[in-house]
Amino acid sequence: MRYFFLLLTTVVQAAQLNDFVATALARNPEILAAQKRYEAARQRPAQQRSMPDPRLSFGYASNGGPLPGQGLGSQPTSNVGLTVSQEIPYPGKLKLRSDIASKEAGAEFQQYLAVQLNVRSRVVQAYHRLHHTYAAVEILTAGKDQLTRVLRVSELRYSTGKTAQQDILKAQMQLSILETRIIQMLQDRRTAEAELNSLMNRPPGSEVGVPEDTDPAPLALTVEELLARAAETTPELSRDRKMIERAELAVNLARKEFHPDYTVSAGYYNMGGMPAMYEAHIEIPLQIHSAGRQKPALDEQVQLLSEARHNFEAAGQTLQFRVREAYAAAETAFRLIKLYGNTILPQSSITIESSLASYETGATDFLSVLTNVLTRIDMQEQAHEQELNYALALAKLEELTGVALEAKQ
Repeated sequence: MRYFFLLLTTVVQAAQLNDFVATALARNPEILAAQKRYEAARQRPAQQRSMPDPRLSFGYASNGGPLPGQGLGSQPTSNVGLTVSQEIPYPGKLKLRSDIASKEAGAEFQQYLAVQLNVRSRVVQAYHRLHHTYAAVEILTAGKDQLTRVLRVSELRYSTGKTAQQDILKAQMQLSILETRIIQMLQDRRTAEAELNSLMNRPPGSEVGVPEDTDPAPLALTVEELLARAAETTPELSRDRKMIERAELAVNLARKEFHPDYTVSAGYYNMGGMPAMYEAHIEIPLQIHSAGRQKPALDEQVQLLSEARHNFEAAGQTLQFRVREAYAAAETAFRLIKLYGNTILPQSSITIESSLASYETGATDFLSVLTNVLTRIDMQEQAHEQELNYALALAKLEELTGVALEAKQ
């Protein structure tokens, strides 16, 4: 059975959830922004591996005047020359900086995957909320038809003096209440459609269509199995692992900073008619004042490493709680779906038919019939709300764990 809005005058093509998800993954601005952040982060390791640019300097020394070349060839201190210098980082520093940038890029990739999962989850949830509005409108519309039947029987009995006018007024009031509930559902429908269009980056007001009706399937994994798989697949934990690895490398780099970089330079000087002069030297900083910076810098990175490990532990605990919470919600909703479908709804149908037949013959009072009809409507709506709750819980579990649970359409 497919839920249709009975007031529509045109038939709308049923919407496919997978199409919505694919469109959102390809066009959603949040995903595209996260992708660009990751692509930008990928460019950093090569930058960090690069050596500093060498320096080329020109100069002269003159005797007898300030102009270039004065005294050249006659005075041993007059010359024109150039010097090339190259700063050389202490061995291992460039690789560590590159590895740190690689870990940061890996963390950005996991964040990109997390954004994809988040957007997918929101699409699935909006889709099922939209599906619920169609189901609820059909249920409420069918309830109005049933209540109208009760009203007609009441009017016939009132015309023969077998029932009171207040019975008719009660039925009319309940019809009005059902109409308000339909209007509220239509508003919820427009909200869900707007959310889907926004997530898919489509123009506002684009036609979404009628969601397909599917039978909920039970969870194939236990909560422990799901948590075990989530420990390896969830982007949040993977990102925190990358940040721990990055922090470990940063500690190693901070230790390397105790060793100074050095500069190698070589020069050539033209002496005019005299033999050319050459020079080469190495500059090594005397770390007299830097020691006061390096020890605190190392302590800082050690503390950041500890923070990264605690963040990972906290993320794991939060994941455990949220997965168990969503899993319990899914289990409860699925049990209620079966209870409503196998017991409550069949019983309410039998009760209504029996009470209507008894009311037509005067064997029962109007209030009992009205209560049974309204209870049936509420039970049908609550039954589909449990289907919605089940779908929402699955969507949350998929986002939290990165494990596919939703049945493919």
